[in-house]
Amino acid sequence: MAKKIIIDTDPGQDDAVAILLALSSPELEILGITTVAGNVPLSLTTKNALIVTELAERQDIGVFAGCEAPLFRPLVTAEYVHGATGLDGPELKEPISKKRSKHAVDFIIETLRENEPKSITLCPLGPLTNIASAFQRAPDIIERVKQIVLMGGAYFEVGNITPTAEFNIFVDPEAASLIFKSNVDLVTIPLDVTHKALTTPARIEKFYQMNTKCGKFVAEMTAFFERFDKEKYGTDGAPLHDPCVIAYLLEPDIFSGKKINVEIETHSQLTLGMTVADWWGVTEKKANALFIGDVNSDKFFDLLTKRIASLP
Repeated sequence: MAKKIIIDTDPGQDDAVAILLALSSPELEILGITTVAGNVPLSLTTKNALIVTELAERQDIGVFAGCEAPLFRPLVTAEYVHGATGLDGPELKEPISKKRSKHAVDFIIETLRENEPKSITLCPLGPLTNIASAFQRAPDIIERVKQIVLMGGAYFEVGNITPTAEFNIFVDPEAASLIFKSNVDLVTIPLDVTHKALTTPARIEKFYQMNTKCGKFVAEMTAFFERFDKEKYGTDGAPLHDPCVIAYLLEPDIFSGKKINVEIETHSQLTLGMTVADWWGVTEKKANALFIGDVNSDKFFDLLTKRIASLP
């Protein structure tokens, strides 16, 4: 039976690749795509989600716009990484399809209530504002969530937006703190993993060689996206952060990590948004997350390439 998921996202090139990976995977039943402000403002993340579903010819998947700003803070965006559109690289067409009228938070609440308990996995690829807002508004849904598999945080790789914080957590640390305190079965895919899932010229070339519109789209997005991280980190390519969430759902055995306690710093000016990960077990605090530490990058890209090749 296919796993029921809701993708919560702020596309972003890597978010777009993650959505395409999910759309190409029959093991997953995507109940809806909810958008949040993050990499770019909400109007663009919603538009980009529509562009991606149309590209894959999957307009049957509803796109629901969510929160325009973090719970308590002004929005921080990342156009310097993703470009002005959030999907810079390929030529973008205006989407024909429209977002659904229901607010993303309402969609999340209603969907969790309408389905069997513990049957839906939430897959946040951006700031956690929508999920936290749903949990705040409807605490009864928390115990109905099967699992949350999120991209966010870091331990050994520390920060990419500040010296100590990863972008998704930093944008809305209060939302992240609420999620990590929720007692939901939580899997965290941090920078420690995604910085091992690097695009390379050879890997990008495989997408070009597909001679499909989705393959070309992925190749052009990743070629644009990688320029920032190659310069920043001095690596051969850029990390594909968000597709790791979908890959974990499909092939968890290519990842490894351990259950640890993770808390979110919400007060310090110096370390705001830090995922304080007790990797070495130096506290006696209860483990609240499976914190992934490694990935077999060759198997990850084999999976990604094979699935993207199956799309139009």
